[in-house]
Amino acid sequence: MIIPKAPKLTDAQLKEITRVVEDFGCNIQVIEGAVQSIYAIVGDERHELMINRIEGLDYIDRVDTIQSPHKLLDIRSELKNHQVEFGGIKLGKDLLFIAGPCTIDPKNPNFFYETAEALKEAGAHALRGGVWKPRTNPYSYQGDGKALEILMEGSRRTGLPVNTEVMDEMHLRLAVETGVDMLQIGTRNALNYSLLKEIGKEIAGRETVVLLKRGRHMGPVNEFISAAEYLVTFGNPNVVLCPRGTLPGLEGYRNHPDESITPLLKEKTWAPVVVDPSHAVGRAAYVEACCMSSVAYGADGLCVEAHLEPSKGLGDDPKQAVTPEAFKKLFEKCQAIWGLRN
Repeated sequence: MIIPKAPKLTDAQLKEITRVVEDFGCNIQVIEGAVQSIYAIVGDERHELMINRIEGLDYIDRVDTIQSPHKLLDIRSELKNHQVEFGGIKLGKDLLFIAGPCTIDPKNPNFFYETAEALKEAGAHALRGGVWKPRTNPYSYQGDGKALEILMEGSRRTGLPVNTEVMDEMHLRLAVETGVDMLQIGTRNALNYSLLKEIGKEIAGRETVVLLKRGRHMGPVNEFISAAEYLVTFGNPNVVLCPRGTLPGLEGYRNHPDESITPLLKEKTWAPVVVDPSHAVGRAAYVEACCMSSVAYGADGLCVEAHLEPSKGLGDDPKQAVTPEAFKKLFEKCQAIWGLRN
């Protein structure tokens, strides 16, 4: 990675560096951080002569050759100074709360609107809402594109940014064109590298944030971070890592809660960590405890399923969504733990 002395290179400087690396069969990928842009060498960066030529340019500070499977996400990367912001929150400086229903019911849009207003009043910084749903059973409700209109109307009414999951390139294009602020990559697509590449290309040059969930199997931490590397490689470093429970399941819980990997992630990468407690435990009664433990482990935020009347919701809402009143209580308790951490 090439680090210039200034926050970014001029067009002429970038052309000069590009000519240098092309002589060695490499290319340059620009990664635009909030504070400092960096220039990743795509290809074999071990050419000593190439490194010497670049470092000899008077506008270059240094060239970092980090030996890591995830060079951009690595804690030693210059991107450690990048600030991911969402919902008016600078992740790492304040605790982010995303909340909303598992699934938006297109036949009852007021459920979403009323839930959104109540969650905003309770302290939520952003809304989540499922438009398209990955279902194990092919006969279960799979989502409805009409729900995307409801999601964005909820955003307009509350002034809050929104998060929704995309599962294929069609969903991706629709979500970006409609103005979804945070794209969620679910656990089943966490290792779908072709989709990760397409998302990386689509959000390049945009302010869109991506929330990447950990693979449902007991995936190694490095595998999780490397999946995020696919997204950042195309130029947008606004990526958030989301532990959400893994397999094998733990009796009594939906999955095996994995918020405890947060310190391991933070040792290896600068990327913010936002935990999904709802899918980890799978029961509304346990969500508050999982939220508090996540913050204690060092999470930068939470993505909680919540519904005005969970029993009338779709998808997972009847069993794992909390009410806005319960969300307000966990919000206050988690803020208190955050205060002890800081």
